[in-house]
Amino acid sequence: MKREIIITGDGSKTIHIPEWDEQYHSKHGAIQEAQHVFLNMGLHHYISKPSYKKEMPVAILEMGFGTGLNALLTFFEAKKTKTPILYTGIEAYPITSEEIDAMEYVSLLKEEEAQQIYDELHTTVWESQEAISTSFQLTKREQRFKNIEDKEVFDIVYFDAFGARVQPELWGDVIFKKMYTALRENGVLVTYAAKGSVRRAMQAVGFDVERLPGPPGKREMLRATKL
Repeated sequence: MKREIIITGDGSKTIHIPEWDEQYHSKHGAIQEAQHVFLNMGLHHYISKPSYKKEMPVAILEMGFGTGLNALLTFFEAKKTKTPILYTGIEAYPITSEEIDAMEYVSLLKEEEAQQIYDELHTTVWESQEAISTSFQLTKREQRFKNIEDKEVFDIVYFDAFGARVQPELWGDVIFKKMYTALRENGVLVTYAAKGSVRRAMQAVGFDVERLPGPPGKREMLRATKL
């Protein structure tokens, strides 16, 4: 399927699939969306909970590793907050080295060592836990969502799949049951999506679901908690 690079509303780039008229990130701003949905409403929310034990690593499952943007932003946010991270990224169709280079996230973030970290996120071996730093461990798995069988090992799920309009099978009871099973008690799932059908599918498998203010260009988003 053809993929092309486009510039989003905040100046950052993402990958567009013309056949689906679908993007890897919001066309209103790839970095802004990731910061709001996954870092602010996901990571920050979780580590601010009274139940969070600061000496324990936060285990994050990203559904849709894609360009590596969410992992890159999480690395630097975790460094700032001194939060150890065990990061697992699931991706059925890894992007090419040319597409990785074209993203240019490093120049926009202006973080020290950003280029080195971004390169390491993409060059580490798949199917193996690799140390990006002493406090950030990355495992990349080339896998379809339907084949996930993890049980109570994650604290946060970044659910960043393509939208329900083009891949409705990823937004139903079957996949959300897998996410519920993969999370530990008090774990959270965050996603840019806000459709009523998605919320009902989450509730059907046991999640407590909140509607939250969305990122730029979206009125709402969803956060689901395993109580």
